[in-house]
Amino acid sequence: MSDEDERRVEALIHDVLRDFRETAHTTGVSAPDPRLVEALRRVPRNEFVPGAAARSAWENRALPIGQGQTISQPFVVALMTQLLELTPDSRVLEIGTGSGYQAAILAELAGEVFSIEVVPELAETASAVLERLGYHNVHVRAGNGRDGWPEAAPFDAIIVTAGADEVPPALVEQLRTGGRLVIPVDAQWTGQDLFVAVKQEDGSLKKRRALSVIFVPLIGGDGGHGHH
Repeated sequence: MSDEDERRVEALIHDVLRDFRETAHTTGVSAPDPRLVEALRRVPRNEFVPGAAARSAWENRALPIGQGQTISQPFVVALMTQLLELTPDSRVLEIGTGSGYQAAILAELAGEVFSIEVVPELAETASAVLERLGYHNVHVRAGNGRDGWPEAAPFDAIIVTAGADEVPPALVEQLRTGGRLVIPVDAQWTGQDLFVAVKQEDGSLKKRRALSVIFVPLIGGDGGHGHH
């Protein structure tokens, strides 16, 4: 990495840490885990951003990755990851691979990552980039994320990177008891509320709202959104 890139990475980390502090009153998290900060340093975000947008890769904002999809803001990626409370042997399910950047961050912290992407072209590109960068503990497949990945269940953690109108039941089923789910759920007026939920003994989810966010909609299931 060039000195210039290193400076950009440190500036990004600085911004992310500031965002954690500024949102701590709603998220309950005042700083990311040191392992997560290291992952943000190590994962080359520029490799996951195509074309002209790549030069903005180290900025703390969402960027377009084609197919009407985006690569999330690094702070949001970091916060969602932090809320999952991963350990080195966690098995994680990600719904919405997108560019593969979030999957790479998860792969740095967890044991195995299973990631589903609804747009086949994105699944293919992300898979190739992850492979090239040596993330062999990430499995990507194209499909409808609402169905989860039953053969690989149960998961210790599930992360959904698209706005849903509710938590898809298959995902709750595939989460182990005590496992954590982080998902943006459509808010009444605009954007989503980011929820973190823990699966209880009786199979229900104990949810709390962490932050207001804006994600692209979760496609699939009822044939798409826009009919509210």
